[in-house]
Amino acid sequence: MTMRRLLALLVLLSVGAASASLGQEGASAPGLQQAAGTPAADGAATPDETAATAITWYAQALAQGPGGLNVTHFWSKGPKLRAETVVAGHKVITIVNDDWYYAYDAIRVNGIRIRRASEALAKDAPYRRPFGNEALKLIQQGAEMIRVEDFHGREAEVYQLTDGFGRRTVWATKDALNIPLRIEMYSRSTQARQSTDFTDWLTGLQLPDGFFDPPSEVQIESYELEDYARKIAESGSVGPVPVLYMDLLRGR
Repeated sequence: MTMRRLLALLVLLSVGAASASLGQEGASAPGLQQAAGTPAADGAATPDETAATAITWYAQALAQGPGGLNVTHFWSKGPKLRAETVVAGHKVITIVNDDWYYAYDAIRVNGIRIRRASEALAKDAPYRRPFGNEALKLIQQGAEMIRVEDFHGREAEVYQLTDGFGRRTVWATKDALNIPLRIEMYSRSTQARQSTDFTDWLTGLQLPDGFFDPPSEVQIESYELEDYARKIAESGSVGPVPVLYMDLLRGR
């Protein structure tokens, strides 16, 4: 499978990549509630405080569109993220852990890590999910709630934004958690349609910190963010797998 084909499949699955196109995350947005039990504003936390209060999540995302059909598994512990998918027989793993963003091929056992931007680190918080914030981000771009409906037995608010790029629609639970259930995107320029369905949402998992570190046997090449951006501009790709979820790397 060519890198272009691989990238098409992975971008389809990249909820974070879709999130980046939906806009920047902020502290609050009209129409969405803050998760119960979370602080009302960001504040610095010590490592011990973060470990004690970090909320864990798991979800499965089924994406389909022009690039194909595939499944991604997401785990998070506070701001830490692990995402896994299999493309062309290769398990592609993304890890976001404090200062570093990892992307590696679990079969070839090689990959890269990139130092995260200070803007991205500033958004880390033990109570905030690093994924599954699509409704909030869409609203911050000007989306409106167009209806409330039953979505496979759950009451969901439907938010939609139509602009020069196309149309983006998010179904999110009508509660304080605002869990995304479905995302649909239509590109005006390519007339392509793609969708992502989230299933099996779980919280309160016992996830060790080591789950968010790559195994020692993985050959990792390190980059500063500026060096990575320069190499991408020069060659178009860096490392064995594409880097996704760019909002968690760059903060926007």
